[in-house]
Amino acid sequence: MSRKSSPFLNLSLRIMGEKSGDLDLVRGRVVLLATLFMLFYLGVMVRLTDATVIQGYLNDEEQISQTALSAPAVQEQSNYRADIVDRNGVLLATSLKTASLHADPKIILNPQETAAELVKIFTDMSYGDVLKKLQSPKRFVWIKRNMTPDEQRKVLEIGDPGLVFDYDYRRFYPQSNLFSHIIGYTNIDGHGQAGIERSFDKLLRTNHDPLKLTMDVRLQHILRREVQNAITDFTAIGGAGVIMDVNNGAVLASISLPDFDPHAPKTDITAPEMFNRVTLGVYELGSTFKIFTTAALLDQKNTNLATQYDTSKPIRVGNHTIHDFHPEKRPLTIPEIFMVSSNIGTVHMAQDIGTEGLKKFYSDLGFFRKPDFEIDEVASPIIPNPWREINTMTASFGHGIAVTPLQLVSAASAVINGGLKVTPHLVEDGADANKTQTRTRIISRETSLKMRQLLRLVVSHGTARKADVPGYEVGGKTGTAEKNIHGRYEGDKRIAVFVGSFPIYDPKYAIMILVDEPHPNKSSYGYATAGWVAAPAVGRVVAAMGGLTAMQPARDAADISDPLLQYVADKGSEDH
Repeated sequence: MSRKSSPFLNLSLRIMGEKSGDLDLVRGRVVLLATLFMLFYLGVMVRLTDATVIQGYLNDEEQISQTALSAPAVQEQSNYRADIVDRNGVLLATSLKTASLHADPKIILNPQETAAELVKIFTDMSYGDVLKKLQSPKRFVWIKRNMTPDEQRKVLEIGDPGLVFDYDYRRFYPQSNLFSHIIGYTNIDGHGQAGIERSFDKLLRTNHDPLKLTMDVRLQHILRREVQNAITDFTAIGGAGVIMDVNNGAVLASISLPDFDPHAPKTDITAPEMFNRVTLGVYELGSTFKIFTTAALLDQKNTNLATQYDTSKPIRVGNHTIHDFHPEKRPLTIPEIFMVSSNIGTVHMAQDIGTEGLKKFYSDLGFFRKPDFEIDEVASPIIPNPWREINTMTASFGHGIAVTPLQLVSAASAVINGGLKVTPHLVEDGADANKTQTRTRIISRETSLKMRQLLRLVVSHGTARKADVPGYEVGGKTGTAEKNIHGRYEGDKRIAVFVGSFPIYDPKYAIMILVDEPHPNKSSYGYATAGWVAAPAVGRVVAAMGGLTAMQPARDAADISDPLLQYVADKGSEDH
């Protein structure tokens, strides 16, 4: 019997088939929806990752770049400056590559430990200040500029990835304090702040050729030593010195004491160490001005050296009395007045010249204006205004008019060198030394020769005998002046100065030494005048220079050729 499906069974199977198809359809729809949800959430996750991680990283990088741009520039050779050398090529200032340290606080591993290690290396820093920097929200903070190699090594040993080195150039001064007032110094960013560094800042930053100065390291050492010895021996508060080429005004040495370390200059620019007494010090330089009064008389009035002036009694003008330190109380010739440094005789000479004549001569010498010089630290002279007859009298022997030591040496050089004005300068111009130049004549050759004879007389038989160096024929003039402080002359505070030249029969060098507020000592028998303080110091400089420059001592130099001067010299020997 054949099997036949019942209608009920067929219906059941059909229903089951339909349900199975519906389940597959539902299952497919669920899978599709699940896939769409997964894609949606994946897109959301990608966007969140981009917004929070990738963009945050890029923003941090941009911040670092912008912070670096706003930070002090530390780029290769950004602070490079050309060398400064002396006339012989000896290095006075140079730029050396050094490491500087900055930090990225965001990647400092342990700010407390790193700060503690850094202050062990940099003992001038405080722990709190360094820790504050290492926790800064910035990505660039300076820790230390211009480290030494040893400091850099110790920082590397810390091993913190947040400590980063940059390389730049730092200014070094191989001669240390020796040229501090002339060379000057730079700030941490390599910009000149004083002296040659400031005056030639742009040139030194843009031109890699060395800047050559007229100065000589050897002469600078000699001059500094002797100025310091004079300060020490006479317990003075300071001093100054200049050596100049008497024929062209080249400054071969310039000293101002106390001085400073150009690697670590005083932040207080009014500190005594920062004051350049050669160019900023304005002083009444006493009897050294008799050089110029005497030269004016001889040149303008053609006065005979045998002319006598009465010095037997003081000169009284109103409430002022002019007297001599060691009065001779008799008529004196011009050489005698100059040799014994008579104020009274000099005043009489000034009266013969007249106010206008003396003022014109002083003006021609450059005493009435601020001198042109390569460094900016230069002071203007102090001139009487109005200029009355009493000013003519006192200015004739160096009171009531104040100038810088640089002006004194320049003016003395013009009187000594044959009568031609010189302009003091520090930078070598490279010109032929023998090239003929048009220069202003201040006095005649004949007057200059007479003045050299008088200057030699002062050293050989007058107030500056302690400056005499056998064979080198030094000539010069002493000056001792009370300091004018707030309008009053202080009897116990003096300036002692000597300015001279050698060899005086054929001048090559002008030398000036000034000692500020010297005090007597046992060897000076209670004196602190220029003849005891400044003149011996110049003599020691001359003795050292003679051997250094291979200048042969003259054996038969006719330093006193005028019969009258010989007579005065012989008479001076008898009197003393």
